[in-house]
Amino acid sequence: MFAGLKRVLIGSPLKTTQLAHERLTNVKALAVFSSDALSSVAYATEEILFVLILAGTAALRYSVYVAAAIAVLLIVVGFSYRQTIFAYPSGGGSYIVAKENLSSLAGLVAGAALLIDYVLTVSVSTAAGIAAITSAFPALHGWRVGLCLLAIAMITLGNLRGVRESGTIFAIPTYVFVFSALTLIVTGIVKMLTVGLPPAPVEGGAVEAVQNLGLFLILRAFASGCTALTGVEAISNGVQAFKEPVSQNAAKTLSWMVALLLTMFVGITYLSYHTGIHPSATETVLSQLAKVVFGKTWLYYLVQAATALILILAANTSYADFPRLASIIARDGYLPRQLANRGDRLVFSNGIVILGVLSSALIIWYHGETHALMPLYAVGVFLSFTLSQSGMVMHWIRGRAHDKKWLSHAIVNGLGAVTTGVVLVVIGATKFIHGAYIVVLLIPLIVLLFRAIHRHYLDIADDLRMNLDEPVRRVKHTIIIPVAGVNKMVAQTLSYALSLSDDVRCVHVSIDPEATAKLKAKWDAWNPGIPLQVVESPYRSLTRPLLHYVDRVERKEKDDMVTVMVPEFVPRRWWHHLLHNQSALVLKALLRMRRHTVVVSVPYHLKD
Repeated sequence: MFAGLKRVLIGSPLKTTQLAHERLTNVKALAVFSSDALSSVAYATEEILFVLILAGTAALRYSVYVAAAIAVLLIVVGFSYRQTIFAYPSGGGSYIVAKENLSSLAGLVAGAALLIDYVLTVSVSTAAGIAAITSAFPALHGWRVGLCLLAIAMITLGNLRGVRESGTIFAIPTYVFVFSALTLIVTGIVKMLTVGLPPAPVEGGAVEAVQNLGLFLILRAFASGCTALTGVEAISNGVQAFKEPVSQNAAKTLSWMVALLLTMFVGITYLSYHTGIHPSATETVLSQLAKVVFGKTWLYYLVQAATALILILAANTSYADFPRLASIIARDGYLPRQLANRGDRLVFSNGIVILGVLSSALIIWYHGETHALMPLYAVGVFLSFTLSQSGMVMHWIRGRAHDKKWLSHAIVNGLGAVTTGVVLVVIGATKFIHGAYIVVLLIPLIVLLFRAIHRHYLDIADDLRMNLDEPVRRVKHTIIIPVAGVNKMVAQTLSYALSLSDDVRCVHVSIDPEATAKLKAKWDAWNPGIPLQVVESPYRSLTRPLLHYVDRVERKEKDDMVTVMVPEFVPRRWWHHLLHNQSALVLKALLRMRRHTVVVSVPYHLKD
């Protein structure tokens, strides 16, 4: 039943040889890897205004200058990551670059920062998308957490179906959003230059300043607006998802993304400033702008619908990168090995599910509030930016003997490292008390977890390492069979045990003396050739007396191994398991923790 449901929801398994056919064209890749970055224009301007409004309505005019600074930063980061794509076509982005050129610790810090940022991207994007819906339909505001969880579940399911299929699903909403946003900007500018744009209606009139406009407040607004750059690194992390030639296609897609992001972010910020839009707790800035430009026409609702879809589907960028990055870290031995395995649909299914669970937990914890999640955002991504660009500088310096253009490349990445490092300091300083401290604390904790997992794998490898000259020897072992009754299940187990060893012990743990006497009489009547040994259990425990018996056998016989064969029947239906106690499971779990003890389950399948 579960297998059938899985096939319906996720699809039939794909052969490993089909992996090459699952690669993305540039058009689909732009939708998969750029939806996070492109969607940020829906809330980046709003985050700037929410900070500047603290200094009163007059301070909102500085939004265009803040946006211009962010635009310059975007161009620098975009050029820097183009070089990363060509230098590291295998993907991995900041983690690989920092690990190979700086140190393994720097790589782990970058990896931890990116993984945190991907989880936050899903939560923030989903919450912002649902906010766009509730802006148009205020009656749904109380249902925002449930709507967020539903959206995350649908995106998780879509990604479990495979990279190419998820690209097809998410491409249309991405391009509808780009079309509607560009239409909004072009229409707004044309109206402004011809008939003029009316000012946006402001509830309550001008806002009085509650904080002085100073450098710190402007820097804080800049830090908040830098959420527009989240997702820029996504393409460099997933280069191998592109069709050949991977580097050229990834670089071209990155250029398209930066150009679109720059146009939409600057355009929306300028029009918001020109129309005097104020940030609101109940309606997004983009919704207010669309009302001013289009009025309450179908174009307004198209913008809102497209914004909601792109914001929700922006989480898809994280679903494309989080599992891929986790698989690379897992292959290096710093995360559980299961994260490195591809599922039935040639995607890293375990990483996809974990991302869905973690982001859902954040939504529940922060009640689906976008502004509550925003202070946690961007710290991790700018830390990874800085480490990546610093690593690229070292990459060019070390390879200068083989690259005549190493100096120009190093200067570009050096500029990227300096600018993103400065922004990182600004973001950390201005957002620290507002929630960024959580990310600052989480990153070292995750790095410690990485290293603990790595030590565990190294210890296991050291324990399992053997001398190839050492011959294989035969071991002496005693087989112990726990007996609860005389039946076909026990008979089958005893037959199997006798085929492996001449030293077989059948043991019954006695809880009820009367029942034990009946069992002993039935055993003697059966007479299988093996005496039944009875172990008393005055405290009615099944496992402890049996474990003591195993200890006595080990001490007395001095065997290399003791094998405990557990007879088990397999019910006809899965739900039949609920009707029986699971004492065999408990016994096997306890026995597996013992040295020199082998546990063998001998199943007896009941007839249909």
